[in-house]
Amino acid sequence: MSDPTPPGHDAASSPGPADAKGSSGRLDPSAPSRHVDPGSSRRDTRPPWPNPFVFGFVGALGVLTAWLLVQAIATAGSMLLLIVVSLFLAIGLNPAVEFLRAHNLSKPLAITVVFLGVILVFIGSGVALVPPLTEQSAEFVQRIPGYARQLQANPTIRELDERFQLLQRLVEYVSSGAFGSQLFGGLLGFGQVVIGAIFNALTVLVLTLYFLGSMASMKEAGYRLVPRSRRVRAKLLGDAVIEKIGGYVAGNLVISLIAGLTTFFFLMMLRVPYALALAMIVAVTDLIPLVGAFIGAVVASAVGFFVSVPVGIGCVIFFIVYQQIENYWIAPRIMQSSVDVPPVATIVGALIGGALLGVIGALLAIPLAAALLIIVREVVLPRQEQV
Repeated sequence: MSDPTPPGHDAASSPGPADAKGSSGRLDPSAPSRHVDPGSSRRDTRPPWPNPFVFGFVGALGVLTAWLLVQAIATAGSMLLLIVVSLFLAIGLNPAVEFLRAHNLSKPLAITVVFLGVILVFIGSGVALVPPLTEQSAEFVQRIPGYARQLQANPTIRELDERFQLLQRLVEYVSSGAFGSQLFGGLLGFGQVVIGAIFNALTVLVLTLYFLGSMASMKEAGYRLVPRSRRVRAKLLGDAVIEKIGGYVAGNLVISLIAGLTTFFFLMMLRVPYALALAMIVAVTDLIPLVGAFIGAVVASAVGFFVSVPVGIGCVIFFIVYQQIENYWIAPRIMQSSVDVPPVATIVGALIGGALLGVIGALLAIPLAAALLIIVREVVLPRQEQV
């Protein structure tokens, strides 16, 4: 009987179902497969497309959450601004606290002395500004008819007034009391403005006192958020930034104080009325970068021209000379070791800060620019040199 096995082919060597597995019973990937299952091809492991309804619902929730977050930030924007101003004031007053502590005063006593000085400045500003402003406003309203008669002496204005009765309507409007009632939105609006200003001032004072007392603990808490390997470097940079900001705020306050005192003595010498109030206005506006000194000079010089033309001209000459002395002698000597910011960065920062947050933004722009320059010089530039 013939052997069914073809010649040259060993039956034991032919792969069978049992031989496709090794001795351990595992499937041998090198073994040929006799049957190919069409359903065993590689399946698509990508996740299926989500349900359009679920996708739209989740997207709508994300947009709604972002909108609510923006609304919350906008609602709390004024309070956040007060917090930032208070923090900058605390950083600016901290050098005075450290100076008193270096002269054997305890920290609570040093903070109390500095804070009492700030309160006295606030109270003195209110006492110096509010009565003159009230008196001058009433006096201005009473003198409007006389100003109108002076304007009628001009032929062009007299012709326009005869055609449209502009001056008569202006005098009637101001004298009737509607002007005063609508200036701040009526009595209720004026009360809201006053109460809001007092509340904001008290909030700034309380927050500044809190930040002064907890300055060291706040810095340590912030440094602990940095990884341990970089904490020493972060502490050095943070202390340098705080020192620059504090130096700028303190230096700017000193320059403003010098401007106010100089203006007060000059106006007293010329017997300009409300010299203390005008000096306070000059000191406050001198804090504003770029345009602050010009605003204060215009206000004080305008009052000088109301006294007499020679007094007004003297005020203009005084402010021109004083601004040159302040820009080229006083400010460089005070700021030489506190803030090293290029003039271009100062101008750009003040313009951007003023566009974003108004006067407060212009005040905060220069110390923030100094802080960014420190980070660029100490962190960004060294990394670029190593690449």
